[in-house]
Amino acid sequence: MLRLWKWYQNCLALHPVKTQVISSGLIWGLGDVSAQAVTHYTAKKHHHLHSNENKEFAINWRRVATTSLFGFAFVGPVGHFWYEGLDRVIRLRFQMQPKSLRFVATKVALDGIIFGPLDLLVFFTYMGYSTGKNTAQVIEGVKRDFLPALILEGGIWPIVQVANFRYIPVRYQLLYVNFFCLLDSSFLSWIEQQEDAAWKQWLKNIVRLKEQKE
Repeated sequence: MLRLWKWYQNCLALHPVKTQVISSGLIWGLGDVSAQAVTHYTAKKHHHLHSNENKEFAINWRRVATTSLFGFAFVGPVGHFWYEGLDRVIRLRFQMQPKSLRFVATKVALDGIIFGPLDLLVFFTYMGYSTGKNTAQVIEGVKRDFLPALILEGGIWPIVQVANFRYIPVRYQLLYVNFFCLLDSSFLSWIEQQEDAAWKQWLKNIVRLKEQKE
């Protein structure tokens, strides 16, 4: 494990963008495998497989490749420049003391307002088109999945990012995020496969009720 870590550090020092791209793609692909497994066994447990109830779990490698490509093409390169640029702008442009409470809070807020929603929007749009859906179907899928994912992730990622921005050096921040992306990619892939699940409608109804009260 120590050798692997040193090897990663060397690769990151020599080829930072390429290393982040490759690691992101591999992690997102592994996350999709986890999501497929969770979806399969959850459906089997609740008898949603009908005639295929006893069917053994088989990995959809095409879907894994599709999700990996999202990691390679978006999360890796965009995430690398996002964390590097975010740190530089807040330190130099806004003259904030690194690792101070204000510094960390500003990073967490901007990450949650800008990168988080963008990541979800691109993911669901990309996954829709990659499965052969037309524009109208993709828009409908984004409407169905975006808000539930944003609500659930909004309670988790700020906590993750507080530790990230406070304790992790900038060059390793995307790697840190990628470890949590292993869970996040599983979660997003699972949400995308859930389609019109009842719990999604429940979350949307809660938001609508709050908006009506306001």
